[in-house]
Order: sequence, then structure tokens, then C-alpha cells
Amino acid sequence: MRKSFKLDEIDCAMCAQKLEDAIKKVDGVADARVNFLTQKLTLTSEDGADFNDVLDRVVKLTADVEPDCEILR
Repeated sequence: MRKSFKLDEIDCAMCAQKLEDAIKKVDGVADARVNFLTQKLTLTSEDGADFNDVLDRVVKLTADVEPDCEILR
């Protein structure tokens, strides 16, 4: 499953890249793209993974990696 989410407070392109790289390592994530210019996260879960569970892990990780950033659901 693939969904896009608006991000709040990604401050720079390097922060966006750091967050994208970290999200790609989360169990259940097939792909992730963080676009600094549009302030958008596109998240794709692996087949068979519970998307909501994956999203919860990504939200928690985002708070750890970029404390000022929030995924708007």
C-alpha cells in the first residue's frame, strides 16, 4: 500500500534525506520518499504488512530523528 502525507517542519534538504534514509530501514517499509520542497512523505509498505503498524513506527522514528518534524495524518 502507498500513501502520501504532509510533513510539518522539515528545515532543510539534508534533514529530509536523513529522515528518508532512516524511514527506509523500518521493518515493513518497501520504499519511502521525503520531498523537502513539497514537504511531503510518500510511504510504501511491503506486501502483507499492516500499513497502520508501519506508519506508527515511522511516526515514532520521525520524532526521534527530526524532533521538530511531524507527519500530518
